[in-house]
Amino acid sequence: MRLQKNCLHCDKKLTGRTDKKYCDPHCKSAYQYKIEREKPERFYNKVDNQLKLNRKILKRYNKAGKATIRAKVLKEDGFDHKFFTHYWKNKKGDVYLFIYEYGFLNIADNNTQKYVLIQWQDYMK
Repeated sequence: MRLQKNCLHCDKKLTGRTDKKYCDPHCKSAYQYKIEREKPERFYNKVDNQLKLNRKILKRYNKAGKATIRAKVLKEDGFDHKFFTHYWKNKKGDVYLFIYEYGFLNIADNNTQKYVLIQWQDYMK
């Protein structure tokens, strides 16, 4: 095992214990923060962050409880239709995908991709 001679964060010469890795608590904290930021994003965090963003976007564009908006507008804001929490199928067979209480249905209207936005209602149980 090789002993650390310099601080892992600031590269200062270490004094004291032979197994010491950092010159002070600040360097230890800064180094751990740097390492954590360099790690690839965990899958759970990616999914959770996208779900939160999707919900925020749907909430912004669906103030009245039902709305229709171009898919391009939502995508420009960072919306990703592949991330949803559950679905609901109406009597006509349309499948609405939901992010918590906000749902959307992908439709084509005059060769333009659009989303019909709705809010969850008690009858959808």
